[in-house]
Amino acid sequence: NGTGHLNGSDPFARNEEVAQIEIMVLSITFVVAVIGNVSVLLAMYNTKKKMSRMHLFIKHLSLADLVVAFFQVLPQLCWEITFRFYGPDFLCRIVKHLQVMGMFASTYMMVMMTLDRYIAICHPLKTLQQSTQRSYIMIISTWICSLVLSCPQYFIFSLSEIQNGSGVYDCWAHFIQPWGARAYITWITVGIFLVPVVILMMCYGFICHSIWKNIKYKKRKTMAGAASRNGLIGKNSVSSVTTISRAKLRTVKMTFVIVLAYIVCWAPFFTVQMWSVWDENFQWDDSENTAVSLSALLASLNSCCNPWIYMIF
Repeated sequence: NGTGHLNGSDPFARNEEVAQIEIMVLSITFVVAVIGNVSVLLAMYNTKKKMSRMHLFIKHLSLADLVVAFFQVLPQLCWEITFRFYGPDFLCRIVKHLQVMGMFASTYMMVMMTLDRYIAICHPLKTLQQSTQRSYIMIISTWICSLVLSCPQYFIFSLSEIQNGSGVYDCWAHFIQPWGARAYITWITVGIFLVPVVILMMCYGFICHSIWKNIKYKKRKTMAGAASRNGLIGKNSVSSVTTISRAKLRTVKMTFVIVLAYIVCWAPFFTVQMWSVWDENFQWDDSENTAVSLSALLASLNSCCNPWIYMIF
């Protein structure tokens, strides 16, 4: 809601048809996200097997998605129903902090999961060295960094009169003109979307290269027959190419689909947000407002996608 009125649109009006669509989609998203992620957590809680590193990351990604559901999707749903924020100033700031914290946590938990798959595929020997401890460090650092990186929300958003003398208040962002809004949106876009996507692309580039070497190695091994058993392939030649199991490949495929869903859901949102602050000709009329609303709805769907991806794989 804060980004929807940054550039001086009419504060007393909204497109009610779009608002009804938003309420419906956000309601469905919230219910599906809660049911899906709680089901994943319950399934892990009831399992008798020792939790693997992958399951540990899935657990915390589900927790991060629940943070998004309860502290981003649900407040936004209530906000769409009431149109204005009805609450004290401190609650306005806390809600905005938790909304962005959930985005950071969900995004970087996915990044850490991908980094773990990169280590497992490209550096398999490292997975034998305090792998569980390293996983916990990655997870705890993600939660702490998400909490810290979202703290600027306390200074940017406040309960404010939407127009001097109107007597109507809302939870709005306040920026230093003329560059404040651009700096804020660019920071959020870079921090939550561009940097993670670059890291993810690099990881999957290395992973694909290792898998390609694995396939090439297996073909060569088949043609060579029993060369490895006869000692022609020495100990020093053994690498990650020989250790990629079907289970690892399955987790790589699952993580890739999670990443793909993230990019599909969030790319339109950040594109529209950057367009709104960097295009001087951007006007907050019905068409642009609809584009902003629809891109935000698509982004919210990401919190309910992941559990169903887990179930497929």
